[in-house]
Amino acid sequence: MPEDSHSSPALRASDAERDRIIELLHAAVADGRLDPVEFDERLDAALAARTIDELTPLITDLIAGTLVLPLAGMPAEPAAELLTIKERHGSVRRDGRWTLPHRLALRTAWCDVMLDLTSAVRSAPELVIEMRVSGGNVELVLAPGMVVNANELSVRHSSLAISRDADDNTPETLHIRLVGRMRHGRLDARWQAPRR
Repeated sequence: MPEDSHSSPALRASDAERDRIIELLHAAVADGRLDPVEFDERLDAALAARTIDELTPLITDLIAGTLVLPLAGMPAEPAAELLTIKERHGSVRRDGRWTLPHRLALRTAWCDVMLDLTSAVRSAPELVIEMRVSGGNVELVLAPGMVVNANELSVRHSSLAISRDADDNTPETLHIRLVGRMRHGRLDARWQAPRR
């Protein structure tokens, strides 16, 4: 025990707090703020950390001053479980810094949809995009480390252009599952580095 009995003990880190730090590290390596060697060092330190004080220095040079770790026992603000985008005969564009939900439902007919995820804040290791798309185009702009799986997407009279990944050996930071159906449309997925 420390000699000073009046000092409060360091707050212990929870698994959820360690997971949040690891998600931030994944995002930092995906957008080029950490190189793979630094990522591995900080990941090891995050997994071994026992207190909030040990976790905080791992991300202080990666985040804006307004983002702080929640106190132990206080959950971080949760992301939306479901975000639904509905549009007919128009266009939809989501880009910049926006928080990804756990599930995103596209309910569109004869419109163009552009979802730029390069600067999006990831809320979980997986994003499920539930599609009910009739006509039009869907464009996914992805950051390195994001992987797309369209095995559960039913496609008729449509075309898909999805390469496996960015082919740059970036560690996987987000798994995107496309489910549902697309009729008379086109889906393109392309990778690019986030804008600085």
